[in-house]
Amino acid sequence: MVALIQRVSEASVAVEGETVGAIGPGLLVLLGVHHTDTKAEADWLVGKLARLRVFRDDEGRMNRSLLDTDGEALVVSQFTLYGDARKGNRPSYTEAAPPERAEKLYLHFTEQLAAALGKLVPTGVFGAMMDVQLVNDGPVTLWVERKAEA
Repeated sequence: MVALIQRVSEASVAVEGETVGAIGPGLLVLLGVHHTDTKAEADWLVGKLARLRVFRDDEGRMNRSLLDTDGEALVVSQFTLYGDARKGNRPSYTEAAPPERAEKLYLHFTEQLAAALGKLVPTGVFGAMMDVQLVNDGPVTLWVERKAEA
């Protein structure tokens, strides 16, 4: 499972022109589910993102987490994170989980992140064409991945 995270001062996601999720300061999480992922990878990633110290402390150092700052998270499904463009000009998505499996893990991830943060976690709409807007704070963008144990 992979999360491309961006520290934002605000972010939103819309489907067909209607905003379905929005946050203030926090993390925009673009979430990709690998075909071998289980709840174990999702749970690990939830813990990592809730405690990841990417927010400034009083001295300007990245030393505070979502939990420390009472920050928000917006989660958007993004199967294209597992796109492989090494061969040819059209990416292959064979590493991404099939939609039925990916949606279950995406929902599990979102529910667990909400529980860890103690607040609702807005999302996009799984499988929909979405417009994502953000104001990247920093900019700070990280790739956080947990691969299934072999």
